[in-house]
Amino acid sequence: MTTDVTRRGSIPAAMAWILALSALLFWLPILGSLIAGYVGGSKAGSVGRAVAAVFLPGAIVWIATILLGGLLAGIPILGPIFATIAGLGIWAISFMNIVPLVIGAVIGGKLAEK
Repeated sequence: MTTDVTRRGSIPAAMAWILALSALLFWLPILGSLIAGYVGGSKAGSVGRAVAAVFLPGAIVWIATILLGGLLAGIPILGPIFATIAGLGIWAISFMNIVPLVIGAVIGGKLAEK
């Protein structure tokens, strides 16, 4: 017997699934992100929560990059160079994966609503 309360998904659980599957399926560039987004979207339970589960980790990584990038900048001469390269790498990886993650999350969230 399934009620609305037990059927509803969870954003933190969806974020955890997306993060774990993205890390495990990194070697499948587009398909891995689609699978991670689909599973996370189905765990989220709705399209709105699924999209939030995709974008919240991105916001957390963005804030962490800003805060932790300052630590590298304290190293003379090479620190700002390493911080810039690390920041650009994180942004590049994030943007490459965001489109398949959102598509998969919307599909998974839509199917979970039924």
